[in-house]
Amino acid sequence: MAENTPMMRQYNEIKAQNPDCILFFRLGDFYEMFNDDARLVSGLLDLTLTTRDRGIENEDERTPMCGVPYHSAEAYIARLIEKGLKVAICEQTEDPAKAKGLVKRDVVRIITPGTVLEPSLLDEGRNNFISAVYMDSSCAGVCTADISTGEVHATQAQGEDLTQALLCELGRFAPREAILSDAAMNDGRIVQFLVERLGCLVQHGGEGRFREDFAASRAVAQFKAGNLKSLGLEGRPAALRAVGGLLSYISEISKTDALMVRELNVYDQARFMELDLTARRNLELTETLRGGEKRGSLLWVLDQTGCAMGSRLLRSWIEKPLTGAGDIMRRQYAVGELVDNVIARGELRGTLKGLPDMERLISRIVYGTANARDMRSLAAAAGRAPIALNWMEPFSGALLSELRDNMDALTDISSRLDSAIVDAPPFSIREGGFIREGYNAEVDSLRTTVRDARALVASMEARVKEETGIKTLKVGYNKVFGYYIEVSKSYYSQVPEHFIRKQTLAGCERYITQELKEMEAEILSAGDRLTALEAQLFEELRSWLTENSHRVQRTAAALAQADALCALAEAADKNNYCMPVVDYSDAIEITDGRHPVVERMLDGGLFVPNDTRLASAEPTAIITGPNMAGKSTYMRQVALIVLMAQIGSFVPAKAARIGVVDRVFTRIGASDDLAGGRSTFMVEMTEVADILRFATKRSLIILDEIGRGTSTFDGMSVARAVLEHTHMKIGAKCLFATHYHELTDLEQQLPGVKNYNVSVKKRGGDIIFLRRIVPGGADDSYGVEVAGLAGLPDAVITRAKAILKDLEAGAPVRAASRRQKTLEAKDAQMSMGSMAADEIRQRLKSLDVNTLTPIEALNVLFELGKRAREG
Repeated sequence: MAENTPMMRQYNEIKAQNPDCILFFRLGDFYEMFNDDARLVSGLLDLTLTTRDRGIENEDERTPMCGVPYHSAEAYIARLIEKGLKVAICEQTEDPAKAKGLVKRDVVRIITPGTVLEPSLLDEGRNNFISAVYMDSSCAGVCTADISTGEVHATQAQGEDLTQALLCELGRFAPREAILSDAAMNDGRIVQFLVERLGCLVQHGGEGRFREDFAASRAVAQFKAGNLKSLGLEGRPAALRAVGGLLSYISEISKTDALMVRELNVYDQARFMELDLTARRNLELTETLRGGEKRGSLLWVLDQTGCAMGSRLLRSWIEKPLTGAGDIMRRQYAVGELVDNVIARGELRGTLKGLPDMERLISRIVYGTANARDMRSLAAAAGRAPIALNWMEPFSGALLSELRDNMDALTDISSRLDSAIVDAPPFSIREGGFIREGYNAEVDSLRTTVRDARALVASMEARVKEETGIKTLKVGYNKVFGYYIEVSKSYYSQVPEHFIRKQTLAGCERYITQELKEMEAEILSAGDRLTALEAQLFEELRSWLTENSHRVQRTAAALAQADALCALAEAADKNNYCMPVVDYSDAIEITDGRHPVVERMLDGGLFVPNDTRLASAEPTAIITGPNMAGKSTYMRQVALIVLMAQIGSFVPAKAARIGVVDRVFTRIGASDDLAGGRSTFMVEMTEVADILRFATKRSLIILDEIGRGTSTFDGMSVARAVLEHTHMKIGAKCLFATHYHELTDLEQQLPGVKNYNVSVKKRGGDIIFLRRIVPGGADDSYGVEVAGLAGLPDAVITRAKAILKDLEAGAPVRAASRRQKTLEAKDAQMSMGSMAADEIRQRLKSLDVNTLTPIEALNVLFELGKRAREG
């Protein structure tokens, strides 16, 4: 085995300190990877795998390596982070010109899925959360942060099922990375939920990171608080430990104690409506269930924001509906003010449109990953703050006034950055050229020296030509030899004695003089000093901005709220929403409610509105009717209107009164978990079990077709038992859609159960869905007719009708005889799917009823009737 070089020994030492990371080792203009890292990364990123020790004959002893250019490394790092890997960035930590021997290197930052800061690695419309989870036998704590924006949230859970409480909190934020204490790491449900349901990178934090005494001192110091009480952490030991564990991890990863985290938000779980992952997905709050797309979700309808900060905040409001009527009304009244003042709202939205992402810009500046372009963007954003303040003056409500008071004009920041940074700075601060002329006298002087180098060289060349009489003499420069005087062979005899030979070429000689050496030193040193001075000035600006980061954060948070509120107002105005009454009553009363997403997808088409009345006296509604008639749409509509009301939004209805709901549960659709060994019916029953276990009297439950995954009698029995339990034991408000018409008898047996159906008009063999929810049970499921609408062959539909007739009469069902087949075939010929019917349909489609005269219309009807009789 060949002996390692000093550089490889250095690499191995640093890699040993970061064994769980891919080490990006800086060599010149590349980040190199070696050994196992190189083998792994070359396969993941499709890079060429080479070897370092080419002189060694035995290939097994060669060191595998691959690399990426440092200036385009972000794209490669992004792909590794997406695959759940951690990347350690190893840079030179001393000036190579001053180094004695091998240049010192060290890891300056570790990039993980939950700690990325680079814009190319982040989705600007959603937060990038990292969570720390502490758990013991009596309580559990969760602390969640987005270090790209500085927000930090913490809560504590107690009670019988700590795991379920943790799953709810983690589902609320959907972190990309989680640090777990020993007990949490040993809880299989937590790890499985994080990895399989959220796609989260799970890290074992150990108990030392979560020590209470360490956490207390760290939290007080970080948030500049006098004590734990002022932070809201007194009496919450599990939440405190989670906060300490997260701060410790982030500091370790970022390699700095200057963490960019703003005021800690400690909250009780009851402050927000609880929505499990199933409910979030079934209601399609932020993305569609099938394609995972924003279009078709509630967020798509409401997101009329103008900037990334507002979009992220609005998403978080949708994911965390409030349960305090006072908090809800504060937002609601702010939205109302913005709806009423169209001009001020329009101007404010125009100011916020395209606003650079101040939250993430200031975070990158504090953590030292920003470049001059980031400062230029921050200057542009700060320049809009006074304009936004001006357009918030007309509003006097509590929330908008508070936001205005929290905003800083930031004129000193925008002014200083404008005077310091050029309009179009280069990408890297290593290149220099980003300090504006006039900002620093020494920069201007050095820049003049560098800029005038060509003139100095030309002037010297002309003077030396005149002094020596060498007409072909020229002064040149290359990176290897620096500046030189070149003389062709025919003039060798005229070369002065003070010229020092530097290089001999085929047709000329190159020389150096003392004067040229001094000029070279002046020009090159001026360039080096200029680059170093610009870097120094950049660092001074960064330090100054870090000291003022709290002002930028506070203003950014206020602007984000203003943008999110404007979005809700714009959606309300555009879509004709009403302001709901939100209180602590037990009622959900909706007049002419509409589904916000389906209505928008119709794009001007008619949506049939429906009423809803649920209260403790009548908490259960059994809804029957055919498939495709709109039962699921109606139930989701009710849940979404409740949720919209509790985020402070106006709602799609003529009028609404919403008693605050603590949780929304949904059991909708068919899905299985074959990999986990669970059938569709098993998944359904598991979800129903969780609903029955955790629902309260203040919950809203949406149950769609319970029991359809097993035999008819078994399914009907389970469905009835579930319905009786929710009504009699829990008392929750429940919308229960079913095809088991036998369940409608419960209206006569249980006070407070009401039957509703989706009205259908039957015309011959066809059905028309009226989409109207009316009292009473459905008279039929119309399953065969719906199957016909879906396109089943006419022969199948005809046979199904015959079988259904036998079943309803109680007769045994036998295989069709030859005579039955002949009769059914004849019936099929008379169906709307026959050739004659097709001809009639085509004739009807070709008609322009607007141009027919009465006599022509009668003739057409006569002709069509004759065709039908003949067919």
